[in-house]
Amino acid sequence: MTKLQRRIAILLFLSTVINYIDRQTLSVVAPLLTKELGLSDLQYSRILTAFLAAYTLMYVGSGILVDRFGTRWSMTAFVGWWSAANMLHATVAGPWSLTGFRVMLGLGESGNFMAAFKAISEWFEPKQRAFVNGLVQAGASVGGILAPPVITWITLRWGWRSAFVVTGLLGYFWIAGWLAAYRHAPAHVDVKSRSASRWREMLRYPQTWGLFLARFFSDPVWWFYLFWLPKYLVDQRGFTVAEMGMLAWMPYLSADIGAIAGGALSDRLVRRGWDVLRARRAGMLPFALLMPLSVVVAYTPSRALSLALICVVTFAHMAWKTNLTTLTNDIYPVEVVGSVAGIVAFGNGLGGTLFTAAVGIVVQYLGYETIFVVMGCLHPFAYLLLTRLVRAPIAAVNTSSVDLAADSQR
Repeated sequence: MTKLQRRIAILLFLSTVINYIDRQTLSVVAPLLTKELGLSDLQYSRILTAFLAAYTLMYVGSGILVDRFGTRWSMTAFVGWWSAANMLHATVAGPWSLTGFRVMLGLGESGNFMAAFKAISEWFEPKQRAFVNGLVQAGASVGGILAPPVITWITLRWGWRSAFVVTGLLGYFWIAGWLAAYRHAPAHVDVKSRSASRWREMLRYPQTWGLFLARFFSDPVWWFYLFWLPKYLVDQRGFTVAEMGMLAWMPYLSADIGAIAGGALSDRLVRRGWDVLRARRAGMLPFALLMPLSVVVAYTPSRALSLALICVVTFAHMAWKTNLTTLTNDIYPVEVVGSVAGIVAFGNGLGGTLFTAAVGIVVQYLGYETIFVVMGCLHPFAYLLLTRLVRAPIAAVNTSSVDLAADSQR
C-alpha cells in the first residue's frame, strides 16, 4: 500500500472502532440503566429494535447519499450525527427518550459502512480489498473489546450518563483527522456518481438477492452478541458487573482475529490466481461449519467453556463476514458500490431487527437455550443460499452493468 492508502485504511478502521464503542455503551451500562429506569427485558428488546429499525431503513438511504455526494463529506456527516446522538443519551429520563435517541443513533451509524465500502472500491485493488474489509470488520471487534472495560470504568467512577458523553466526543476528534487526510478522491473516481439514481436496476440480479439473504440470515448472530452478551453473562452466567467488564472483551478479540484472518486467507488465494468468487467462498465455508458450536454454549454448565465457545463463534462469524462483505466490492462496478452495499446491508439490519425483537420474547418466556440453537443453524443455511445465487460478477452476466458505469461518466 502507498502511504495515503495506509492512512485511509487506518481511518476506516478507527471510524468503525468509534462506531461500535458508541453503540456498545448502552449494552455495557444496560444492567444499571434498565434497573434505574425500571425497564423489563421486553422493553429493553423493543428499544434495541427501534435502533435497528432506524439503522436498517437508513442503509439504503446512506448508500445512495455516499454515491451522490462522495465518500469524504458523507462520512463526515455520518460520524458527526451519530456522535451527537450518542451524547444525548446522557439526558434520558425514561423509555421514550431513550428510544428516540437510539433511533437518532441508528440513522447515523449505518452510513459508516456504506462509506467504507465505497472507499475500499475507490482506493484498493481486489488483492487488497478483503484485508482492508477485514480491518473495517476488526474495528467492530476492537470497539467491542474496548467498550466493556473502558465504559465499565467510567460508569463505576462517574456514572453511566458520563459514559455516553465521553464516548460521544471521540467522533469529533476522528473527523478532524479524516478531513486532514482525505482531501481528494483518486483521480479515476467520479466523486458524485449520477448512477446512484439507478440502484434499483441491481435488484434484477440474483447476486444482489444472494448477498442480501446471506446477510439477513447470518448477521443476527453478531447483533445478539453485540446487544445481549453483557446482559447474558450477568443474568445467566452469574458474572458481576465488574467481572463482565473484565471478561466481555474476549469474544470481540477473537472476532477481531477472525476478521483479519478471514480476509487475509481469501486475499492470499486471489494472489495465487484463484477466481475472486471461488476464493471468497473458500474463505467462508470452514467458518460456516464452525457456527453450530453455538448449540453447546446453551447447555454446558461451565462458565469458562461457554465463554471459550462464544469466542470461537465470534471468530468464525467475523472471518465469514469479511469475505461476504468483500464480495460486494468484487462483483459490482465502483459507481454503484455504495448503493448496492446499502441494499445488501439492508438484509443485515432487517434480519437483526426481526431477530432482536424475537430474542426479547423468547428469553422472557423460553430462556436463552432456544436462541443459541437457532444461531447454530443460520450460517450453514446462508452459505447454501449464497452458492446458489452468487455465481459470477455482474459484468460477466450482463453487459448492461458496463453500460451503467459508462452512462455515469457522460
